[in-house]
Order: sequence, then C-alpha cells, then structure tokens
Amino acid sequence: MSATIMIVDDAAFMRMMLKDILQKNGFNVIGEAENGAVAVEKYKELQPNLTIMDITMPEMDGLQSVKEIRKLDSKARIIMCSAMGQQAMVIEAIQSGAKDFVVKPFQAERVVEAVTKALK
Repeated sequence: MSATIMIVDDAAFMRMMLKDILQKNGFNVIGEAENGAVAVEKYKELQPNLTIMDITMPEMDGLQSVKEIRKLDSKARIIMCSAMGQQAMVIEAIQSGAKDFVVKPFQAERVVEAVTKALK
C-alpha cells in the first residue's frame, strides 16, 4: 500500500497542482484542506502518513497548524510549502517539527524528492 498524503493550501489551484504531481508519481492523496483549522480536523479523521502544508493561509496559518498537528501526533510528518522570501517562517516551521519545505512555484522533482525523503 502506498503512503497516504493530505494537501493543505488555501489556493485550490495549488492543491490541484500538488495533487497532480503526487499522483503522477504514484502517491496516494487521501484528503485536502483549505486552511490550517480544517487541516487539523482532517488530520484527526484521515491520519495521513504525510501532510504537505502551505505556510500562509487564512484562519489558521501553517505554522500554527503544524504545532496543533504535532500535539495530536508527535510523529506527524509535515512538509511546508512557501513562497520565496519566507525564510524566517520556514525556519520556524522546521523548528516546530516540519520535516522539509518546498518553494513555490513547485518543481515536480523537488516535491517528489521531499516527499520520498520525509516518508523514509
């Protein structure tokens, strides 16, 4: 059985792009969320092997939801997505327990590399 992945991004287009990259590379996307608050609820329900999450989102941002998810599951594997120029937030996310980060716009090879590494 392949690893299960949840995608979290407030932009439907970004979720679609990520899902496309992941599915073309044999990964199983089991859920999507449009903000951190929804992500925390869906994480409880779906318990994915990996979550790919945007940093900047309405309601609850990626940093806060990483912390909430890690409270629920200290072994949660999370990869952050960020736009250029968000280095400070990326560092904070890694310190909060994120495994890796990918920069937007997504490069398929980098996404697959980060996912493969995080799932080991």
